[in-house]
Amino acid sequence: MSLFQIDSGKEWRGGQRQSLFLVRELKRKGYPCRFYVQPDRPLYKKAEEEGLPVFPLRIRSEASIISALRLARHMKKANCVLVHSHDAHAAAVSAMAASRAKVPIRVISRRVDFPLKDNYFSKMKYQKEIDRIIAISEGVKKVLLSGGIDKKKISVIPSGIDYTPFENIASRDYLHRELGFGDDDFLVGIVAHLADHKGHKYLIEAAGMLKQKAPHIKLIIVGKGPLRMKLDEQVKKTDVDDIVFFLGFREDVPQILASLDLFVLSSYLEGLGTSIMDAMASRLPVVATEVGGIPELVTHEKTGLLVPPKEPGALAEAILKLYRDRELAASYGEEGYKVVHEKYSSRAMAKKIIKEYEHIARRKDVKLRPINNFIKKKPTK
Repeated sequence: MSLFQIDSGKEWRGGQRQSLFLVRELKRKGYPCRFYVQPDRPLYKKAEEEGLPVFPLRIRSEASIISALRLARHMKKANCVLVHSHDAHAAAVSAMAASRAKVPIRVISRRVDFPLKDNYFSKMKYQKEIDRIIAISEGVKKVLLSGGIDKKKISVIPSGIDYTPFENIASRDYLHRELGFGDDDFLVGIVAHLADHKGHKYLIEAAGMLKQKAPHIKLIIVGKGPLRMKLDEQVKKTDVDDIVFFLGFREDVPQILASLDLFVLSSYLEGLGTSIMDAMASRLPVVATEVGGIPELVTHEKTGLLVPPKEPGALAEAILKLYRDRELAASYGEEGYKVVHEKYSSRAMAKKIIKEYEHIARRKDVKLRPINNFIKKKPTK
């Protein structure tokens, strides 16, 4: 018996971190699992470093038939009783493989609040023989329902974080020393993939407004993505290249967050926002857009401020408000810290998913129980 976890992500982003947390917990509880991810990518390397049962599976697209056939072969050999797909490409390939290998339990995670595509592949991924779709927020569930998914198949299980990296960080001037900021500078940061739906362009517009009113506010942008060059050009045209700093992809996010005074997320589409959880674990007040699952994380005027999406003026005013009222900002940060520790641990997330597995297994009369012997030998390619 084995449980297959499939993640086709090529970068280290929120979704990859969630699948890693889940496999970590499955291993800790003694479930025999196999973690299939893109070879030589950050997720593969991190899973290998932790000693998780990780295997390479190159998935180039949703129609990767060769990958599906290879995966089906491994499923048969390892007696796969459950497959959990963690993204759209993984879901398509897993659907083909699971049908061929006759896998009895099939689960998909849905982390984004993009509308479902109205085509054959989408229907195959999210409806055909799927036992459970795990939505990371009520916002994502709403999108699934509007796409015609049966509500009985959807369970809402929020993402979680590991608090450990955010604890006991001694230095609070990490970025000040790296970038030469002064004591009076107020650092506002965003950690997000440089993609259109993250709304960086609206945040940069807001930076132009803030420069006129509070020149000590500095905007720190952490992340990489296809819009980097376009955003660079916008920064120059907006004349904010002296207050906007692109740091690219960073492994030291906990230290960066500890240096900030405020966290911002400007998305106009967002499943939940695990970067907000990281910020809350760092005791940061949050300014974010009222979209997707974000309002489930951020309570307006309690843990932060919520503003409409695609409105730079509203973003600027919210940031300015917390810049001027540091006591209020600090209270939001402390309240957010309490909320994230009470509701959003990675271990709690994993336990809820495992409970879903066990419920489906009982209903379908499939044996699903922990054992101590993990599969560690990697199959031949």
